[in-house]
Formats: sequence, structure tokens, C-alpha cells
Amino acid sequence: MALPQNNRLPISCLAGIFNSTSATYKYYWFVAMLDILVKERKSRMSFWEIIAGMVSESWFPIHYFKLSFGKSDSLFEKSMKIQNVFQISIESDKEKTKRYLLENLNDTKKYLKVFSLNVPYRFLSPWIRYTCDDDVVKKSQNFENQCLYAIYGDEIVINEIWIDYLTENYTILRDFAFWNLTQFIQKRNPNVPDVSSKLIKPIQRDSLTKQHKFWDTYIEIVGSMNCIYTGKQILARQYDLDHFVPWSFVSHNLLWNLVPADSSINSSKSNNLPSLEVYLKPFANVQQNALKTLYAKNPNNSILEDYLMVYDSISDLTELSESDFYNVFRKTFSPMVQIAENMGFKVWQP
Repeated sequence: MALPQNNRLPISCLAGIFNSTSATYKYYWFVAMLDILVKERKSRMSFWEIIAGMVSESWFPIHYFKLSFGKSDSLFEKSMKIQNVFQISIESDKEKTKRYLLENLNDTKKYLKVFSLNVPYRFLSPWIRYTCDDDVVKKSQNFENQCLYAIYGDEIVINEIWIDYLTENYTILRDFAFWNLTQFIQKRNPNVPDVSSKLIKPIQRDSLTKQHKFWDTYIEIVGSMNCIYTGKQILARQYDLDHFVPWSFVSHNLLWNLVPADSSINSSKSNNLPSLEVYLKPFANVQQNALKTLYAKNPNNSILEDYLMVYDSISDLTELSESDFYNVFRKTFSPMVQIAENMGFKVWQP
């Protein structure tokens, strides 16, 4: 991804800030620094403001989506400790998390300190050849090679010649950071779907209107169905749609992973995994019955194309025996659940 050019600035240095990275620190340091400069209009900022921004920006991918940052990355480890000690919600928004960390800095600083030791100095490597921290500090204060910022104690001051460029290209530069971060994290989560959408907290989830219509139609045809989790009777338009494997892992609303459930289930099951030994069989049975019923009613219904993700022919899928249909779902869900467990998702204990 190319950066906007500027004849007065060494853009090649800025473009090289993520070269030879072995952890996520530089990506999150840059994004947090940009946010403070542009949103708070501050060109002088403390290490702690930036580091709190790093932790808060990475909060959702670590705690909600459970992405791995790699064995050598302390951001994941420290974030997990902070969540455990201070009981911050895993769904806490970015600004709230950052504010909490800064307002309680006397308590949180010991967890954040590790990011103040190398990151501020090594980040300037494209401009200043690293020898030791003191050398980088001295050269940064002279803005050697038009470096991005100067370091004074535990603060940085953005080089004035960069401020307009960073501000005017804020969105592009954030995209540049997240594009590179996606490549970095995807390598460490090779079997995880849709990593790019899991790096930020979604503003809102996609509507489930079409999916509700599918299940409402099925329930109206058969009269009612029983919740696979509680056994309670479910009527049309009187249920919640449950993601069998949690949305926080699959990041989609495809029909083959959705099932009507008693309204008590969503809060109880949350983003935990179902026990396949207990629930896959009844889930597959409900899915097979609904698919056959709606396919017979309208084989050209476009929403049925969701099932092409698990089988290459919808008509052939509807003709499978109960055991063969179950095996299709077993082969689909078993590896997904195993990968999710390896990432730290817990099996639901009702």
C-alpha cells in the first residue's frame, strides 16, 4: 500500500516503519499516536497516553475475537492480565478502556511499563540508526533526518514539518497501519476467518432480517419447533437467532450456522462454543428439516445459497440421508470448534 508523496518529507522512512517487525507494538504505537495528534490536537504527548491507546485499540481483537499476536508479543499477555486484574469488560469500547487505564495509572502503569522501554526508540529506526536509547534521544531532539518526533523524558513531540501531512492523510495512514497489521496477524492466525474485520470493534452487526424471515417461514409451515438447547417450544417471531459457533469467531450470519433458540440462551451461551457431542446432532436435524422444507417451497430463494459454503449443490444436500447430512455438518464444524478452542474460546456449560 503506497503512501501519499511529499517532496519536502522523507516518505520512504515513514513507509519503512513496519519493516522487520516481530511484534504488534509499532502498528499500535503509530495508530495511537495518530489518534492523539488528530483527534485530541496534541503534538506533545506522553508515552503513557500512547501506550494506553495501544492497549485500548487492541482490546477487542484480543479479548472478544481472541486473535493470537504471536509468542513474542507482550501486548496480548499484558492486556489479558489487565483484564483479569481490573475486570474491564471484554466488550469495553476503545475510549472507555483508554480513559480507565490513564485515570488509574498508578495501578496500571506496572503492566504498561514494558512498552515504554523499547518501542518509542526503535520506532524511529527508519530515520535514526539504533545504537542505544540515549543516542536516539539526542538525535531525535535535533530531528535528525527529519525524524517523526523528538523524545524528552517520557514524552514525544511531533516534528512540526510532519504535522500537516499526518493530519491531512490521517485516514490513509491508519489504513496503511491496519493493512500491514492484518498481514502480520493473519500469518499468526492462518485458520481464522476474516482477520481484517476483527482488528476493530464493529460499529454494528449486520441485520438478521433475511435470516429471521427464513426461520419464521419454516416455523409457520411446521407449526412450531423445539429449542435444541432447552427443549422449549419455539413459535414464529418469538425466539432469538443463535450463532451455533459464535459470531466472534466466524464473523458472518450465514444460515448454516444459525438456529432459533429460546430467548434465555443468547445471554447464557454468549460467545462460548457449543458441545458438539451434545448439540451437533439436534442442530443438524433442525438444519436439514428447515432446508428441505424451504427448498421445496422455493428452490430459487437466494438465501439458500448460504449452504453452498458447506456443500457444492443445494439440491443434492436436500437429498442426503439424515446420517450423511450430519456427517457434512460434522466435517464442517469439528475443525472450526477445535481451532476456536485452541484460540481460547470456552465450551459453554449451561
